[in-house]
Amino acid sequence: MSDSSPAPADAVVLDVWCELQCPDCRTALDDVRALRARYGDRLDVRLRHFPLERHKHAFAAAQAVEEALAQGDGWPYVEAVLARVDELGREGEPLLVEVARELGLDAEEFDTALIDGRHILIVDADQAEGKAIGVTGTPTYVIGGERLDGGKSQEGLRARIEEIADRLLGGQKG
Repeated sequence: MSDSSPAPADAVVLDVWCELQCPDCRTALDDVRALRARYGDRLDVRLRHFPLERHKHAFAAAQAVEEALAQGDGWPYVEAVLARVDELGREGEPLLVEVARELGLDAEEFDTALIDGRHILIVDADQAEGKAIGVTGTPTYVIGGERLDGGKSQEGLRARIEEIADRLLGGQKG
């Protein structure tokens, strides 16, 4: 999932493999915000779905993110759900629909999307790609062909991502 506005062709892609029932992904949001603030549209931050089996609402949450994206509000939705990760664990799908309503999205359409499974193929494809490249937990970052595992520790990851982004951008000025 990327922002609704397309990134420039020379933007560096940062894939963030994430799931919305993961407390470590909530913590990682601060790094993602800082990276987006530093690089703007020179860094194309894409949320990639990697729902973990131990989190029973993560797969539905990934589908809900795709519905939020379809309705034009992907990242605000991700941030709102991650802010309530504990509630998601307790309440499940009703919370996903409630957050959509709070953000002014079409909550009925969210409910329908979760029932009809229209976004399942996207989530499945992300998960399969993640497994193929060695993602085992969340958050995991991939930038410039390098995989950085944030599931064990976020320590130093943002600096490492900035180092790789700076190298790939070759000193471009923003």
